[in-house]
Amino acid sequence: MTERRLPSHRSAYRVWRKITTRWMDNDIYGHLNNVVYYSLFDTAVNGWLIETGALDILKGDRIGLVVETGCRYSAEIAFPDEVAVGIRVERIGSSSARYEVGSFRNEDSNAAAEGYFVHVYVDRVTRRPKPISGRLLEVLAEAQMPPAGDE
Repeated sequence: MTERRLPSHRSAYRVWRKITTRWMDNDIYGHLNNVVYYSLFDTAVNGWLIETGALDILKGDRIGLVVETGCRYSAEIAFPDEVAVGIRVERIGSSSARYEVGSFRNEDSNAAAEGYFVHVYVDRVTRRPKPISGRLLEVLAEAQMPPAGDE
């Protein structure tokens, strides 16, 4: 049997976004439906990339396509909670990046849900992989956590 990992602490993330839950986010069980977490992740990462000038979703020649995702849940979040979404870049490849994302309920210290997704950056027109460079590379590098033991 695999041992369950403890949820990450806020200190495990470099970039933060606040997102307010909506009434419609709750499911019949009274908490955020699992698909809402993926929307929070996508909104947080893309909002950060757009605000930092790393991604131009309307006119840029490069777009990010999600090719892999996953999520692990530790605690419930429900409307009207505010969610602090922490972002860190776990890996930068030649044309891809893996983001790790934690959702924290209100002021909680430990993540209620932790997920990841991988963007492959492609040419907007051809949809062929396009190397990560320029401002995008700078922003991604700033959000990378140092390896354990490197301070």
